[in-house]
Amino acid sequence: MRPRTLAEVAALVAQGHSFNLALFEFLDEFYEAPNASSLESEPQRLASALLETGPVIDCYLAAVAEDLGQRFNLPTPQWAGAEDRKLRRPWFASSLASLRAVLIRESPPAFRSRNLFVSENALSRA
Repeated sequence: MRPRTLAEVAALVAQGHSFNLALFEFLDEFYEAPNASSLESEPQRLASALLETGPVIDCYLAAVAEDLGQRFNLPTPQWAGAEDRKLRRPWFASSLASLRAVLIRESPPAFRSRNLFVSENALSRA
């Protein structure tokens, strides 16, 4: 089953599926037919279930909802603005110190505001 909502992405990850794969499959579905209902339902929190990656995934899903909402002129869901969907410490998509400056510069605002630093094409499926 390909996830059609961000809530379904979180549910799949909670069941042990790869976050990256679930997110990419969601993005494929979303880009085919962008709609607000794909972003509306609040994804379950993964912070307590996946101690190392859960907090990052919780924040990442909020950033995805905000970024896609802005790009496709859809409302940003209220759940995406929750304070506990922002990291206290910066997280970088690469562990290479030499790439940190690039990620800081490129990171879209929805990610940067949550202390997530990713490449400018992090949500690209080309």
